[in-house]
Amino acid sequence: MSLTAKDMSVVKALWGKISSKVDEIGAEALGRMLVVYPQTKTYFSHWSDLSPGSAQVKKHGKTIMGAVSDAVSKIDDLPAALSQLSELHAYKLRVDPTNFKILAHNIIVVTAMLFPADFTPEVHVSVDKFLQNLAWCLAERYR
Repeated sequence: MSLTAKDMSVVKALWGKISSKVDEIGAEALGRMLVVYPQTKTYFSHWSDLSPGSAQVKKHGKTIMGAVSDAVSKIDDLPAALSQLSELHAYKLRVDPTNFKILAHNIIVVTAMLFPADFTPEVHVSVDKFLQNLAWCLAERYR
């Protein structure tokens, strides 16, 4: 699913509107993922508190959304922008790449909850395409 110039423009415009809340989006999306998809907890078994809103979930949510924000700024070349993260998740962390799509879904849900007026169906399509491309790029080192 390739991103068109319009998709890229839509994603960048939305990110401009939501950038002040990306830490909150990340924490909520990660917290939801851990509750709704409990199998994802295995990657965080070293954490003392996996509950939504915990300090560790908030911190990692912020880290995740920092990487997504960086990807938005480098949207023209996602494979290069995400190469190191792909390598980290494939070889060191050994995260099942299916989880990238699960997290992407949760980011969409939370963004739509927090920005309902801005998250039109057209925006939804472009953001979904972006996040699916991001997930695909993160899974690159698994191939």
